[in-house]
Amino acid sequence: MEALVCQPLDTIKVRMQLSKSGSAPGTKPRGFLATGMMICRRETPLALYKGLGAVLGGIVPKMATRFASFETYKRWLADPATGKTSVGSIFIAGLGAGTTEAVIVVTPMEVVKIRLQAQQHSLADPLEAPRYRNAGHAVYAIIREEGISALYRGVSLTALRQATNQGANFTAYQELKKWAHSLQPELTELPSYQHMLIGLISGAVGPFSNAPVDTIKTRLQKSEGPPGASAFERIRLIAHDLWRKEGARAFYKGITPRVLRVAPGQAIVFAVYERVKRIMENMAGSSEEKTYAE
Repeated sequence: MEALVCQPLDTIKVRMQLSKSGSAPGTKPRGFLATGMMICRRETPLALYKGLGAVLGGIVPKMATRFASFETYKRWLADPATGKTSVGSIFIAGLGAGTTEAVIVVTPMEVVKIRLQAQQHSLADPLEAPRYRNAGHAVYAIIREEGISALYRGVSLTALRQATNQGANFTAYQELKKWAHSLQPELTELPSYQHMLIGLISGAVGPFSNAPVDTIKTRLQKSEGPPGASAFERIRLIAHDLWRKEGARAFYKGITPRVLRVAPGQAIVFAVYERVKRIMENMAGSSEEKTYAE
């Protein structure tokens, strides 16, 4: 559901980050709505869903990895005497979860997604053939032409982005949930709409904290690596060109659609997660009671 609802916003964000508009003196960068309208006009509205196959193929293992690793790290960092986890430990668990999902799932998924989203061909013109036909073809072509390491281009920046995202996200979510419980001590469980609202707020925290990292990462993953250049050198060159040619504001290109995508996405994810977790805990409790009775 998150992918289907939020993919158009992600495509607009990627196009804004890759755009060189506003680099000429006296011009302004193309905005969020103008970018979306341009894509629809030139490539049809279906182009807003470019890269959806890569997202759908990766989002399930990404969420599984994120929540399983977070709960594991949180358990490891909990106080042995009380079983409670401090705010600092929750932040560290979030950092660990973000890094884990970045290395295992997110980086190759995003390389493929960005390559597909960057193709500015018209879906209405069958004669205008794209370089990559779909997610599977993109994976095959990238590995054949650039090697399997190309799928992990930008892994350090992706890990940094995901780590800071999830560190801020989980910390804000857990603290807001505690605050909501303190205001409603009579409730054993918060209703789903409150989980959604808390997830919406916590989901908006991450993008503002690491927008420059995400913009550099997008440009790095879109391009083919020059021979002999190290990952650090490519990152330095991209950051230098952004600063020199497009100015400091260029590092925040695409921040509007990114927040509009990430925040509602986290609202959906946390509400579903809490509901599924509650069902599984109830099932486990019923199973234990049945075993004890027998």
